[in-house]
Amino acid sequence: MNRVLLTLTALACITLAASGASKKNVKKQSTNPFLTAYTTRYEIPPFEKIRYEHYLPALQAGIDQQNAQIAAIVNNQEQPTFENTVLALDNCGEILNKVQYVFFALVESDNTDEMHALAEKLMPMITAQDNEVNMNSALFERIKAVHDKADQLGLDRLQRRLTDKYYKRFVRNGALLTPALQDTLKAINLRQAALSLSFTNNVMNEIANNVIWVDNAARLSGLSQSTIDDAARLAADKGQPGKWAFTATGATRLAVLGSADDRQLRRDMYETYTNTASRGNDCDNSKNINELIQLRQRKAQLLGYETFADYAVAPVMAGTVERAEALLMQLWEPAIAKVAEEVADMQAYADAHGAHFKIAPYDYYYYAEKVKAQKFNFSEEEVRPYFELNNVVKNGIFYAANRLYGLTFTEMKDAPKYNPEVTVYDVRDEQGKHVAVFMTDYFPRATKAQGAWMSEMNAEYNYQGQSVRPIIFNVASLTPPTKETPSLLSLDEVETVFHEFGHALHGMLTKAPFRGLEGTNVDRDLVEMPSQLNEHWAYVPEVLKNYARHYRTGEVIPQTLLDKILESRKFNQGFMTTELVGAALLDIEWHKLNWCKDIDVRAFERSVARRLHMPTEVQFRYRSPYFKHIFDNDQYSCGYYTYLWSQVLEADAFKRFEQEGVMNRAVADDYRHLILEAGDTDDAMTLYKRFRGQEPTADALLHNRGLK
Repeated sequence: MNRVLLTLTALACITLAASGASKKNVKKQSTNPFLTAYTTRYEIPPFEKIRYEHYLPALQAGIDQQNAQIAAIVNNQEQPTFENTVLALDNCGEILNKVQYVFFALVESDNTDEMHALAEKLMPMITAQDNEVNMNSALFERIKAVHDKADQLGLDRLQRRLTDKYYKRFVRNGALLTPALQDTLKAINLRQAALSLSFTNNVMNEIANNVIWVDNAARLSGLSQSTIDDAARLAADKGQPGKWAFTATGATRLAVLGSADDRQLRRDMYETYTNTASRGNDCDNSKNINELIQLRQRKAQLLGYETFADYAVAPVMAGTVERAEALLMQLWEPAIAKVAEEVADMQAYADAHGAHFKIAPYDYYYYAEKVKAQKFNFSEEEVRPYFELNNVVKNGIFYAANRLYGLTFTEMKDAPKYNPEVTVYDVRDEQGKHVAVFMTDYFPRATKAQGAWMSEMNAEYNYQGQSVRPIIFNVASLTPPTKETPSLLSLDEVETVFHEFGHALHGMLTKAPFRGLEGTNVDRDLVEMPSQLNEHWAYVPEVLKNYARHYRTGEVIPQTLLDKILESRKFNQGFMTTELVGAALLDIEWHKLNWCKDIDVRAFERSVARRLHMPTEVQFRYRSPYFKHIFDNDQYSCGYYTYLWSQVLEADAFKRFEQEGVMNRAVADDYRHLILEAGDTDDAMTLYKRFRGQEPTADALLHNRGLK
């Protein structure tokens, strides 16, 4: 096997020759952590040694290294083979990858002013390098040669799959275009990267800086003490001690909308959030959206597709936009019918308790909680004391992973961390063998993007006796601890912890032989299945009783309260499904456009809502100006529907666990081997059918949500 690798000495020579660096600069470069081998345990990035000034020279060195490696592939005088072309490409860019893993992790989880400034310099360089690689005609010709001669070269199934994946990636990135059209596509990609960065920064600035002020304690009625204390601290931090300040961060927003008795406070929170990045100021994302949509249209048409929606859906499980929409509409009609029932119940409760108004969108969470408490005789605040974060993690997700997959998690207290709030674990199997490093970063910060996600700090690799295990991390913005209490979670937040850990399991347990096929590098239609499937174990009685313990007394959650929680799982699913499906359909509608002109964003959203007969009490889960999933990069553009597609898969898949035992180790072993370990080693539907024995239907999901 021929592998194109540069030593650090050779890299230094290339870098110095290109820059004319002095001996003083040589010494400075040698202290750059990205340009030397990590000596930390499991090669965790040495965050404490990484400085802002290290990123730019390391990124340039990584680009130089990758260019030299690709030149070696292209200039190889031997006939193209899997090893000297496809595998060499899969393995190249070590330094570039090291820089990007850390940069992309921190730009969303610890986006300081310095990191923000760095992003504006680094993102164009990263995009330009991607363009150079993906449109390198000589490199593509060698990959095409391997692709076209797979039979003659005797490629095995996995070698063929990786080769085919790279071939299709090059084609989808413009490898078959003329040089002039490639230049056009490069310009589009660069502009998109700049717009996406601007989009995300606008959202983060708006969430952090639009504050709702309260100076009358009576207006705080209904809110938990932890929410009140957080608001008091924020006000003090902003120079207004004695007042309370609220921003529309996830945990705070939901706490106010669900618990505040003051209707005007709920309305202020709702409107602050739903007007994010659409106030007509410097942070308004309307122009970014219009230009991004127009650029995506041009890109799709350059590559031979009528619309960007066609381009986005073509390579994944759905295959066509029509198929994706058909799935969504199977859920839409039952969901909005259920909303009508839910609103009727809420209106009846509001009327009975002296409210003289029609239920509005900013009332939905509040009165849903009231009806839930009335129907099931418990409230969100009643269950929070049983959902202390450390218990949810150690006695919930870790316990279930041990019972199902034999994994153990040991905290690495001295491990490098990119932020003091991060916790690092050594993950091992039943034989004591190291499986992965797992990091958690669960609390909100002003420098952290909204939402929750999983990502990695390296790529798993397992080929011909060489093995590199993954470093995986989960990020969220959960209810933080206070001086009086630890972090006490809502049911939704408990689900978030289990959800993101499902992604983490997919990343940690992968055993794919090549980097390009490892972990979560699967079709978007499948990538959300493991995360959503793992949510089920949050409610498995054996697991729930193990982690749901009162944070003060250690008392296990009473069976009566547990029964109410399980009984209430289908409650409010009309609203939740309508929010989600509506956002997915809005995403598709944006990307079905095949003409270029400026659009009034709010008017476009209203037109989509009218066509769908969307209930007036429900808003899209994300309005377009802060719909980061689809506008901060292309990963989920015209792909938000995949959350629903994956929910169909996971609901159907969980039926096997229900039939054979939710803690059945044999079923879990099948799931681990056929899905979690497999990565992208086979067609997504093929992998699914191996585990389930059949293609999925939407029946289980409709049943689980009480919509059928």
